[in-house]
Amino acid sequence: MANLALRVVATATLMSMVVAAAAAQLQVHFYKDSCPQAELVVKGIMQQRFSADPSIPAGLLRMHFHDCFIRGCDGSVLIDSNGNRVAEKDAPPNLTLRGFEVIDQIKAELEKQCKGIVSCADILALATRDGVALTGGSAYALPTGRRDGTVSNISDVHIPGPSFSVAAAASAMQTINLSLEDLVTLLGAHAMGFCQCGFFVDRLYNFLGSGQADPNIDPQFLGVLRQKCPRPDPSVLFNLSTDPKIFMTPSSSTPFKLDTSFYRGVLNEQATLQLDQELAFTDLTRRMAADYISQPNAFRRKFAKAMIKLGNVNVLTGQQGEIRANCRKFNQPSH
Repeated sequence: MANLALRVVATATLMSMVVAAAAAQLQVHFYKDSCPQAELVVKGIMQQRFSADPSIPAGLLRMHFHDCFIRGCDGSVLIDSNGNRVAEKDAPPNLTLRGFEVIDQIKAELEKQCKGIVSCADILALATRDGVALTGGSAYALPTGRRDGTVSNISDVHIPGPSFSVAAAASAMQTINLSLEDLVTLLGAHAMGFCQCGFFVDRLYNFLGSGQADPNIDPQFLGVLRQKCPRPDPSVLFNLSTDPKIFMTPSSSTPFKLDTSFYRGVLNEQATLQLDQELAFTDLTRRMAADYISQPNAFRRKFAKAMIKLGNVNVLTGQQGEIRANCRKFNQPSH
């Protein structure tokens, strides 16, 4: 048993060293010589998109997380399925991802200005960073130089779900070298954007098969959620496209702003997702939430730090991978 424990520690340490070595090859302003306008192009298009749809930063942030969690931040989530090759994009957790057209627009413009230089993985990371800034977060300096992956398989997709316990979600985050603090901090992004009822409707009507609502939902908040998300009709086949959507923080007056309203909801038993609400029920995570409410600037700083750490996960650099001409497909059909 002791030898097994040592092997587990050694494996985790080796993984951390590999992640750190790859991340070290990323550089702030990586494209300053090869495509000096790259970050300005991304920022300009994001500003236009945000003006038209203030929810788009939340969509891209979620897409970036889903990309980085599977095979690392390599743009593999952007790949379209082709024939018998079913890509990550079509896995159930990814069917509600949105914002692909924003990445396509940025890529098309950058291909005009500096063909074959800027990776799709970097475009997604940069667009996410600019979205964070547009919603009130810190405009952090993002190291770039990621290369695009050449593999995207539906079978690889395993994302922590909304009904995970805090312990299970923290364990999943450890597999990509992120800590419990990173988990609590990144969940703060649930202050903004939308969520479909299907992700949490069981909490409202049949929590853990009980036939009752989750007892840890504030009764008034439960009424709000039930009004927006009616009880599912078991005789009607679930349809993702018609599933109602609500703001992630229905009680917030700032649904498109990255602020600490998420943590206030958690402590008031007004969190929409089960995982989010469970942050209130362990001493450490509850204290983190309270600290962020009282220190919003600290939250902004730590969120930026966690986003940089997320963006470093298992990146491809140097001659690894490729630079796709089209973010939706690999350069070589044989992939």
